[in-house]
Amino acid sequence: MYGAERRQLLTQRMRQEGRIDVATASEDLDVAPETIRRDLGALERQGFVRRVYGGAIPLERLDFEPEVAQRDTTASAEKDRIARAALERVPERGTLLLDAGTTTARLAGMLPAGEFTVVTNSLPVANQLAHRGNCDLHLLGGRVRATTLASVESWARDVLAGLTLDFGFLGANGFSAERGCTTPDSAEGAVKAAMVHACRQRVLLADHTKYGHDHFSRFAGISELDVLVTDGGLDQDAAEELRATGTDVVLA
Repeated sequence: MYGAERRQLLTQRMRQEGRIDVATASEDLDVAPETIRRDLGALERQGFVRRVYGGAIPLERLDFEPEVAQRDTTASAEKDRIARAALERVPERGTLLLDAGTTTARLAGMLPAGEFTVVTNSLPVANQLAHRGNCDLHLLGGRVRATTLASVESWARDVLAGLTLDFGFLGANGFSAERGCTTPDSAEGAVKAAMVHACRQRVLLADHTKYGHDHFSRFAGISELDVLVTDGGLDQDAAEELRATGTDVVLA
């Protein structure tokens, strides 16, 4: 196998698995560990990866976060199914928290008639609910991130610290049994963590393409969730690993 072919395989594996382990790649490709290290060094110089102890991770996983319009077109059918499945968890009345995210925004558009108090940090969610007569809408303040259209930082966290909500519907950029729920931005991660603590029942909405993607900022362990709603594209072994944490896993 030529070096270019090997580096292409390494890049593909990193995007699928989230990292490359030198020892494992060396064994799988039947080359010396030093060869894999040289390949990873070349990929790092090209701007594709960052070297870490024992291997490397894709550079895009550290600093790239698609904007709302781009994310909304990814796994679109799966997100619709997840939102409909999450709708079954919505009570006839009560206090709801809707986190920023393209799947939670779809859930907002599906909310039935009922007496709700809704708290959100998402401008798209607020825009959908602002004119509904049955919804007492509260928009969290703070700096608005252009990438996600979510309010973040201390204004949002301080308000959340004084709230108790019945149900929280959360989004994430990545999730795994080992690392929990993660997002690339630490400011947004801090608000998400405050949301987890503010809610009696916590429901994560995340399509299967996010499984195994561990981003920079961890805001909750899977065991801190009551329900994880994902889609049938999630591997059964992964679903069982997630259920082993004590969280109910729903495959929409």
